[in-house]
Amino acid sequence: MKILVVGAGATGGYFGALLARAGQDVTFLVRPARAAAIRARGLRIAGRGEQWLLTPDLVTADELTGPYDLVLLSVKSTGLDRAIEDIAPAVGPDTAVLPLLNGLAHIDALNARFGEKAVLGGVAKVVTTLDGNGDIQRLAPLAHLAFGEQDGAVSPRVERIRAVLDGAGIDAPVPDRIITAMWHKWVFITTFGAVTSLMRGTVGEVYDAPGGPSLAPAVLDEAAAIAAAAGHPVPESERAATLAVVSVSGSPMVPSLYRDLAGGRPTEVEHLFGDLTDRARALGVATPLLDLATLHLRVHERRIAAGS
Repeated sequence: MKILVVGAGATGGYFGALLARAGQDVTFLVRPARAAAIRARGLRIAGRGEQWLLTPDLVTADELTGPYDLVLLSVKSTGLDRAIEDIAPAVGPDTAVLPLLNGLAHIDALNARFGEKAVLGGVAKVVTTLDGNGDIQRLAPLAHLAFGEQDGAVSPRVERIRAVLDGAGIDAPVPDRIITAMWHKWVFITTFGAVTSLMRGTVGEVYDAPGGPSLAPAVLDEAAAIAAAAGHPVPESERAATLAVVSVSGSPMVPSLYRDLAGGRPTEVEHLFGDLTDRARALGVATPLLDLATLHLRVHERRIAAGS
């Protein structure tokens, strides 16, 4: 299978490295600066007692030709519009585009550009980060990529892709309703992001402050109410799993959105929070805490814009 991985960051780089290490035909579409860094240093994955060094095939947007069988799209939402135009030469009539972004707005954008038939839904779960050298640090063994056709059909191409992912050591379930799975991940990531970003602290710092234990359940209730109103209720088991991450004494956990906020970098506020609260208003769901988190992050974005 001819695979194009868009982005070689902590998520796309890790999945792409697993696929390349398993012998798949993988090419990474990267920006020129990232290409230069990887050519000089290699693509390195370290942590959990292991270190791999790969010399992957790289291409920049001006060099890209196609088509590919599978396009694994792993970019931040702030780079989505550009990425859609960049990958156009790689998308042929039989190409499957599998995005790994959180939220749902990217599905609408990809459907509009390439047609719903070309676009799969996906939910990625990994615990990786980029260090100061641009190496991928593997913080846990998790490599989970749920995916499927938007209409829930288990098509022949889904079976082929699942076999390729499984062969690379990637846990690749095909849920009955991938869009529902995406909604549930959206509920989790916005709850996690709102709690830590609003309070400017780790999960444990928030929980251990007076009044802190009540915050995460209240935010989760809002996010879950939106999902339920949209036709994707969150099971009690998933609510419990979310609270086991975002409402824990002493936990040092923070999401990548919080790290971007604390580091003075742009966040995915509109893709993750703006779109969610817009849907809440359209569905008649009150979300005062999520609205506050959205405003907080928008003020941060305006500061960055003014500074630049």
